[in-house]
Amino acid sequence: MGDRYASFANSAAGRVLVERLGLPDPPRLRRDRQPRGPVLLGAAPDGRLAEPVREILEPAGVRVLGDAAPPHAGLIFDASGIAGSDGLGALHDFFHPHARSLERCGRVIVLGTAPEDCATPRAATAQRALEGLTRSIGKEFGRGITAQLVYVTPGGEEAVASTLDFLLSGRSAYVSGQVIRVGAGTPPRPADPERPLAGRTALVTGAARGIGAATARVLARDGASVVVLDVPAAGDALAGVANEVRGRAVQLNLTAPDAPDRLAGHLAGGVDVVVHNAGITRDRTIAKMDADGWASVLDLNLSAPERLTGALLDRGLLGDGGRVVGVASIAGIAGNRGQTNYATSKAGVIGLVESSAPVLRDRGVTVNAVAPGFIETAMTARMPVLLREAGRRMNSMSQGGLPVDVAETIAWLAAPGSGTITGNVVRVCGQSLLGA
Repeated sequence: MGDRYASFANSAAGRVLVERLGLPDPPRLRRDRQPRGPVLLGAAPDGRLAEPVREILEPAGVRVLGDAAPPHAGLIFDASGIAGSDGLGALHDFFHPHARSLERCGRVIVLGTAPEDCATPRAATAQRALEGLTRSIGKEFGRGITAQLVYVTPGGEEAVASTLDFLLSGRSAYVSGQVIRVGAGTPPRPADPERPLAGRTALVTGAARGIGAATARVLARDGASVVVLDVPAAGDALAGVANEVRGRAVQLNLTAPDAPDRLAGHLAGGVDVVVHNAGITRDRTIAKMDADGWASVLDLNLSAPERLTGALLDRGLLGDGGRVVGVASIAGIAGNRGQTNYATSKAGVIGLVESSAPVLRDRGVTVNAVAPGFIETAMTARMPVLLREAGRRMNSMSQGGLPVDVAETIAWLAAPGSGTITGNVVRVCGQSLLGA
């Protein structure tokens, strides 16, 4: 089911009513692959990131300006030099005169140093304050404009390239108000930027439809050989996706006792990217939920990814350069009435990412998660109309996201250039008000 209100709001008659009555204003989001310019680049005194950013963007064809008349496709500010609260005025000095200079669907990126990496408590305090700025800008600017904070560990200046490429492009259309941490190191640059996953094998679970199918398509577009997995009951749809992406289909119940062994057999040649997307809901309040309704959701959504990742690591099938991406949910961050089992499982996915990242880093494997909000799928199309409309409008974009929005975020985290990004949970929710 399409979003009829969004279509009407973007019509000539709809524009008049939206503006006159102050109704929700869902912009047409751009979802193109390439970063656009020109980008206005500013910096606080003693910042360490502005020049590396310029050296990354200009060879990629993005025009970077120090000062120029609007309009701008992006505003980037290097706040890494702010070492105390008395330096936060530099943020106002940059954003106040340029707040209205951005094009529709423009991009705002603030660069800083994670508080835990700061040399003094005063610096850590000032760097933590940047989160309030970017989250507020994401809600203030409107018109499809996104705002992100990227903390870059000292020594990770070159590693920020993959993140800038994603955040400045239309692939991040439904990602806003996020805090992303880029670690130290120099990940490889792909030989072909259009196919960064060429020569790599990716596994996507729950791939017969929705987010899983979209993820398989995007990873295949980026050059990966894709193995799509789902339950036998979804075999026909799964085969269709496999044929579309020229991949392999595996019909498997991931909660079966022998699932890890059987999956390892299908991946005997190794795997580079593992996307844990398979999941179910069994919605009831906890007072009305039976034990099976609780256990089935926890087993597939959380325990199965734990078991499968462990099996692939133990057998040496996922090694140096590997990527693990879990699909969590904003329900795991904010909770949701009638979804105690689902929210518990998705909060557990976040916990799995946070606890595994330090351990897997030593093995050259990154682990991250995406947390979708309201995404237009067959499941959300079946929701009661008032709940569906509330889900669509309660975010900074005033609309639901698309499965491809989640898929593009997964592809960014899976890319070779994202090799120092680990332990992150990135919401794909249009900056939802839930848990904001």
